Amino acid sequence: MHGTPHLVGDVMTRRVVAVGHAATFKDIVKAMGQWKVSALPVLREGDRVVGVVSEADLLRKQEFRDGEPGRYASLERAADLAKAGAVTAEELMTAPAVTVHVEATLAQAARTMAQARVKRLPVVDDGGTLLGIVSRSDLLKVYLRDDEDIAEEIRREIVARLFPAPLEPIRVEVRDGVVRLTGRVRDTGLVPVTARLVRGVEGVVDVDCVLMGPPRVPDLEADFPQDEVSRWPRRADSVT
Repeated sequence: MHGTPHLVGDVMTRRVVAVGHAATFKDIVKAMGQWKVSALPVLREGDRVVGVVSEADLLRKQEFRDGEPGRYASLERAADLAKAGAVTAEELMTAPAVTVHVEATLAQAARTMAQARVKRLPVVDDGGTLLGIVSRSDLLKVYLRDDEDIAEEIRREIVARLFPAPLEPIRVEVRDGVVRLTGRVRDTGLVPVTARLVRGVEGVVDVDCVLMGPPRVPDLEADFPQDEVSRWPRRADSVT
């Protein structure tokens, strides 16, 4: 119903630092230090993302530097021990890589980050080729959107379509990303739908939907004298 959501490709960082699958341990450490990043996509065969190597992966070598853990601990941490002895990106990386498609919405990217418990995601195309990196801070950029820009999208894409003939003009006010809608509409059943759609507009922080239905029709009987109303229908003992 409302405007096209901002996509990952709109906010991602296009300049990406990555390493090949054959990069050495020291090459990886140097790249992380030079570019001040804590993780790097690992590529092979035409920039296709096959994994991600992070500082945590590299630290396994330091963790087991003084010796291996006991027998049972070794069984539980076999993968970590393998990384402690690794010397290339392919041996160190976590695979398969958790990625996000360039045309995914920001909400989809946020859910992927939360589920995978990561701070950034490689952005790929249909073939898995690396196109960029999207971080948590990138996903928050939509909240810098101008209030009037948000209000105009809500008026055009939501209010005008759901309520083409309201009982009275619907006001859309946005302040610091918080939307307030006031006015009267013919169908109050659309009010919850309106609130949900407005909440889905990029940049909206919260919604205060105060749309009301038609004014209540006055009770016609209220205009009659109280004694006349109370005597209708007439009681049999009142008939002379």
